[in-house]
Amino acid sequence: MARYTGPKCKLCRREGMKLYLKGTRCLSPKCAIENRNYPPGEHGRERQFGRSRQSDFSLQLREKQKVRRIYGILERQFRRYYKQALQQPGLTGSNLLIALENRLDNIVYRSGYADSRDQARQLVSHGHFEVNGRRTDVPSYSLRPGDEIRVRDGSRRRTYFKEVRDRALEYNPPDWLERDVEQLTAKVIRQPERAEIELPPVNEQLIVEYYSR
Repeated sequence: MARYTGPKCKLCRREGMKLYLKGTRCLSPKCAIENRNYPPGEHGRERQFGRSRQSDFSLQLREKQKVRRIYGILERQFRRYYKQALQQPGLTGSNLLIALENRLDNIVYRSGYADSRDQARQLVSHGHFEVNGRRTDVPSYSLRPGDEIRVRDGSRRRTYFKEVRDRALEYNPPDWLERDVEQLTAKVIRQPERAEIELPPVNEQLIVEYYSR
């Protein structure tokens, strides 16, 4: 499956905000937004100070691209999540974000076992995690309340997982997750609510409007 492999800092610069795609680097002075907060490209500085008003379509597109990039999802898969959210009761935009939060790679990231969603995706793809006792290497696997993830026994001997405990203790998981750092496990105790989903400023209603055109 194709995936963006270019510089992640360019994605943040294009959206004009930190998307936290590179873990702790985004919190350091090395973050590109701190030094070059303008769109990438030859005319990036000019676009930063342009006075033209953005169209409604442009605002909707940028919001959709922003969320796609935060979760590292390609367009076809993102559209599929939207269609599923549309069929569920409640607010479509909130349903969309909740579905994205339930992804296995995001659960690993929210549990503090990875510095970024990209790193979490790699750890899952390499088969380091189990879901309900079964090895799972599909980052998009959707978890439900009651599902538990844990680091496989064979992976616990690796240097990364020996060191991850100390780093994970510095991170507080959301209230809808229950975590045991010593055992390297995490459990989904309930569905997240929209207000509990910590993201850069996102207006999911614009995404709904984009796909409703």
